[in-house]
Amino acid sequence: MPGFNYGDDQDEVYTPYRRVLVTGATGLLGRAVYKEFKNNDWDALGTGYNRARPCFLKCNLLDEDAVRGAIQGFQPHVIVHCAAERRPDVVERHTEAAMNLNVHACASLAKEAAGIFLIYISTDYVFDGRNPPYGENDAPNPLNLYGKSKLEGEREILRHCPGAAVLRVPILFGEVEKVEESAVTVLWDRVQEGAESCTIDHCQQRFPTYTNDVARVCRNMAERALQDPSLRGIFHYSAKEQMTKYEIACAIADAFNLPSSHLIPMTEQPAGAAAQRPQNAQLECSRLELLGLSVEPTPFKTAIRDSLWPFQHDKHWRQTVFH
Repeated sequence: MPGFNYGDDQDEVYTPYRRVLVTGATGLLGRAVYKEFKNNDWDALGTGYNRARPCFLKCNLLDEDAVRGAIQGFQPHVIVHCAAERRPDVVERHTEAAMNLNVHACASLAKEAAGIFLIYISTDYVFDGRNPPYGENDAPNPLNLYGKSKLEGEREILRHCPGAAVLRVPILFGEVEKVEESAVTVLWDRVQEGAESCTIDHCQQRFPTYTNDVARVCRNMAERALQDPSLRGIFHYSAKEQMTKYEIACAIADAFNLPSSHLIPMTEQPAGAAAQRPQNAQLECSRLELLGLSVEPTPFKTAIRDSLWPFQHDKHWRQTVFH
């Protein structure tokens, strides 16, 4: 199709009939979603902006004409909207830019998605964390601007595109390009410090979830929706291993046979954090499970090894650590 670079697909004889547009395909979750669809007989087009690469379409989601052109040009059967400002402290500092991306871009996208199955990736931070676990019908009450922006994004999506699906997920990690991409893998540096002690939060409960698993759920939902247009509304997906950030760091150390004695649990909330976090926003995920659309979460230690393996550069270590 003129004007679009679809990456490797353009040289292949076989072109899948199912087309999916993935926004934020340069990000942590977007990369996994794009790869999952592309590897399973979907014609996938990923969009990015600041980090757009040759195989992705550069598209400013705040430009309504650009969004319209991308959708009309590619004519996807499914859109997975992963693009967002996901860092709560950044949302607090740069509120206008974050609201534009997390709310207004959702409205523009949803208006253009008539007749297209749209999956909007949302967050457990729409809940206040005081009375878990949370089902899809429980009343949201976000504590920070990030949660509020994602909740408003949900509402814009469902208002303009009633046939859409909202998929709420918790803290994510996966195959990162840099450890700072995830609040889980960023702990890798603290684990490796070894000699110097450091304190890590041991108050807030988290359910770290692997991006590859979320991507599989998105594909399951998309393929079901093409057969059953009644699939719509709010869904939850989460891993089941409950950990504080301190416990996550210890699990990372254990996965790589590294010491953890320098990690010190901090049992009181630190002062000065820009954005308040929920204490425990555990998601209840039975709706997906009852529909047969969920996937068994990858064990944390397995997933974290796959995610952080490229950051190990010692050949001898690689050969011996799991011997």
